[in-house]
Amino acid sequence: MDPKATGKKRKIAEENRGFNSSWTESFAFIANAEGLPACLLCNEKLSNNKKSNVERHFQGKHATFAAKYPVGSERKSAIALLLGKLEESKDRFKKWIASPNSTTAASFVATREIIKRGKPFTDGDYMKDSFIKISEHLFSDFKNKTEIIQKIKDMPLSAKTVKERAIKMAGNITNQQIKDINSAPAYSIACDESCDVIDIEQVALLCRYVNSDGPQEEIIKLIPLKGQTCGEDICQAVLKCLNDNGINTNHLISVATDGAPSMRGSQKGFVTLLQKALDRNLLAFHCILHQEALCAQTFPPECMEVMNLVIEMVNKIIAKALNHRQFRAFLDEVDSEYSDLLLHNKVRWLSRGEVFRRFVACLEHVKTFLKSKNLNYPQLEDTEWLEKLHFMVDMTSHLNMLNKSLQGRGNTALQMLEAVLSFERKLTVFARDVQRGTLSHFPSLREFKEAYPDHTLNGDYLQGAIVDMQTAFGSRFSEFRKEKMTLSFPVTPLEIDPSLLNTFPGVIQADLEMEMADIADKELWVSKFKSLAAELEDVTRQKAQLAQSHKWSEIESLPTIEKLVFETWNALPDSYMNMKKYAFGVLSIFGSTYLCEQIFSNMNYVKSKYRTRLTDVSLQSCVKIKVTSYMPDVEKLSSDVRKQKSH
Repeated sequence: MDPKATGKKRKIAEENRGFNSSWTESFAFIANAEGLPACLLCNEKLSNNKKSNVERHFQGKHATFAAKYPVGSERKSAIALLLGKLEESKDRFKKWIASPNSTTAASFVATREIIKRGKPFTDGDYMKDSFIKISEHLFSDFKNKTEIIQKIKDMPLSAKTVKERAIKMAGNITNQQIKDINSAPAYSIACDESCDVIDIEQVALLCRYVNSDGPQEEIIKLIPLKGQTCGEDICQAVLKCLNDNGINTNHLISVATDGAPSMRGSQKGFVTLLQKALDRNLLAFHCILHQEALCAQTFPPECMEVMNLVIEMVNKIIAKALNHRQFRAFLDEVDSEYSDLLLHNKVRWLSRGEVFRRFVACLEHVKTFLKSKNLNYPQLEDTEWLEKLHFMVDMTSHLNMLNKSLQGRGNTALQMLEAVLSFERKLTVFARDVQRGTLSHFPSLREFKEAYPDHTLNGDYLQGAIVDMQTAFGSRFSEFRKEKMTLSFPVTPLEIDPSLLNTFPGVIQADLEMEMADIADKELWVSKFKSLAAELEDVTRQKAQLAQSHKWSEIESLPTIEKLVFETWNALPDSYMNMKKYAFGVLSIFGSTYLCEQIFSNMNYVKSKYRTRLTDVSLQSCVKIKVTSYMPDVEKLSSDVRKQKSH
């Protein structure tokens, strides 16, 4: 029946409109799988085949293209180029669909993402199920939607498969690491031990070395010790790990550990036994961060009592749920700068200073709240006690600044030593500051003095506390002080007498001295080290400014000192090979076991109370994949694995 006769408006679907091929050249449109217009420029699909809609879309959204390529030969060429790219894309997709290893490679990539985030192996099934459901909508307009979804379904991601993939990837990464370590002129190791969630002692063995990309800090293995954990047991386990992995111990020049007797005992410590086993001396360093933490514990007993009492008061408020809720509500009611107090954790190096700072910031509110709970602490009104409290706030703040500068990747041993020596010198300034009463470097103590003008500061006592800490700093870091000239070589090689340097394996002393004599008057290479000094100065200045503003994330974006030093030495010709080997050897030295602590944090995250049955091999594989900077060779791994359907 004629629509006009019935008075009804005809639907577009009933008009049987078809795609006009001339629209391709005129408006850059093609027909999709459903026969509807699809734009070559933005991939947008129109709902019907009306020329007016196609033309409106082209003129409205792609006016620039229309002006640049007017109708005729120019537009025809441009459209042909777009069609060619579309065909290439389709061909690539078809090859991917037909590729026998595509699902296997995809399963390796998915496994890596699961492990990188510390998730359990069973998340593979969850990931695939989610991907399938998402794909139903995401690829609804695709002609080969069924093939895509089938590919996803064929991707093996069962818990067993994810576990096997993780172990294979970790093995591949280890092979890459070993190849680089054995190619490096020298390498150093760092060792530390910690118990996992089921009390298995795990020894973290890390290597630091220089490859073509610069200095690398990598975990080689988490070594489980099921029995005794004496120095002899650790030494045997480490040597077995190095030998089993084919790592050349002749290139080992340095070892860093914490100060535990099992590590640094003079007779049966790990370091002593390792040197005996290798039949030569190594540069042995006690972690600079651990030594700094020990120096920070030298406050007088009265100051330690202040800290203990602060922690007790904080616990009174936070440890009880009702008190904690009421205190948080009270802070909110009075519009306090902070919404809560912080708990002290002895394991965390920085927690003490943060607890003090927050406590003092909320001090008046703490007093009011404790009184409301009939908790009497007369010390909060004692000016001598408050003086020590504010002194502790400032000193722990200074120590925290030092501690943060020693943490993180990319710090050379020299850089860390210079930070400690600089702080040791600053302690003289701090002592003079409190003795004079100027308090230029003690803002919290200065505020206290202004709040209590009638109180006389005990300058002698405070100065004595600082001097005692300075003495503690002066008595430590002896191995770093002794090797300062060696550690300085990569930065100031032209100022060093080569005859006073330690010898490294693979470096010929006579040739080293000759090369240093030769380079001293070569302006081209001398200028390189002058430029390096300027770059290091600039980066150090920026770091200091950002640290003063507590902009720690911005500090991470700055180029690392070790990278700048490496690039300078890497630019030297091989005619100075002994100098380069020596510089790269020094760059490989660990200044701390900070990364070992990071490894243990990741270990406890991976092997939590919910994954206590995780095997040693699986734990090692997960931790390595999570922390390494290496990428597994997915193509090689995929070709080695027989294609399998998901099960």
